[in-house]
Amino acid sequence: MPDDASLHDAPLDITAATPADVEAVHRIEEASFPAPWRREFFSAEVNADSRFNIVARKEGVLVGYLFGMWIFDEMHVNKIAVEAAHRRHGIANALMQRAFEFARQHDITSISLEVRQSNRAAQEFYRFLDFETSYIRKGYYPDGEAAVVMVRAM
Repeated sequence: MPDDASLHDAPLDITAATPADVEAVHRIEEASFPAPWRREFFSAEVNADSRFNIVARKEGVLVGYLFGMWIFDEMHVNKIAVEAAHRRHGIANALMQRAFEFARQHDITSISLEVRQSNRAAQEFYRFLDFETSYIRKGYYPDGEAAVVMVRAM
């Protein structure tokens, strides 16, 4: 298996998430969030209707994912994460750009997501992608932290 340094320059391959990806997705999830989703949630989402679930790989190694859903003309990003060693290399941006392409192809007019109120870096990233703060959802996370609900018009 290639080391982390050699993967940084490798081309990024983004594909639909499959049940075989759940283990690696969950491993990144647990390392990325203080209140991670359970593995079973990802397993259920992979095969559910009206879902947009993608993974990013470098040389076959899963390094990031985005799990979303849509109904009618609205899309919601449930989860997005990149393995720590591969952050700030454009992977999250590439995942979001693929979500934007999907939204345009399916006449989706808005995309929403929640981000921890304390996670200023993530909020700045989403603002860079033209998301705007819609409102604060108090006590959203299991530890009681509020979520900033952000929306991007398509």
